[in-house]
Amino acid sequence: MSSQTSKFLKFGSAMVAILLALGYLAYTGVQESKSYYVTIKELHGMGDGAYTKRLRVAGNVQPGSIRRSGTNVNFVLVENDQTLKVIYNGTEPPPDTFKDDAQALAEGKFDRDGVFYAKQIQAKCASKYAPQQGTAAAGTASAATPGSSSN
Repeated sequence: MSSQTSKFLKFGSAMVAILLALGYLAYTGVQESKSYYVTIKELHGMGDGAYTKRLRVAGNVQPGSIRRSGTNVNFVLVENDQTLKVIYNGTEPPPDTFKDDAQALAEGKFDRDGVFYAKQIQAKCASKYAPQQGTAAAGTASAATPGSSSN
C-alpha cells in the first residue's frame, strides 16, 4: 500500500468518526429537548410510558390551590373532571398572569407518586384575551351619515 493511499484512509476514517460523533450529539440533543403535549386525561392513561418522557400538560389552575415559596410553586391543574398536582421548581418565578383560573402549561416530568414536576410554566389570563364589552357592537354601526338622502 502506498503512503498516498495510507494517508487517504487515515483521513477518511477520521472524517467518518467525526461525522458519527456529530450525528450522535445532534440526535441526543434533539431527544433531550423534545417534549410531548398531552392532556391530563391522556397523561393518566399513558401507563409506564408517562414516566420516561418529557411532557407538556395544559389545564386551568384550580382556584385556591396555589402555594408559593420563592420561585417554587405547588398548584393543581384542572381539565374537565381530571386534576393533576404540579410542583414547579424553576429558576424564575411564575409569570404575573399565573393565578386562579388562568390557563397554564407545565413542562417537565410525571413521577410515579402521581405528581408532575415542572421545570417551566406558562400562563395566560383568559379574561385578558376576551373581547371587551361594547366593542363588537361598534363594528356593526350603520355607515349612513345624517342628512344624506337618495333621490
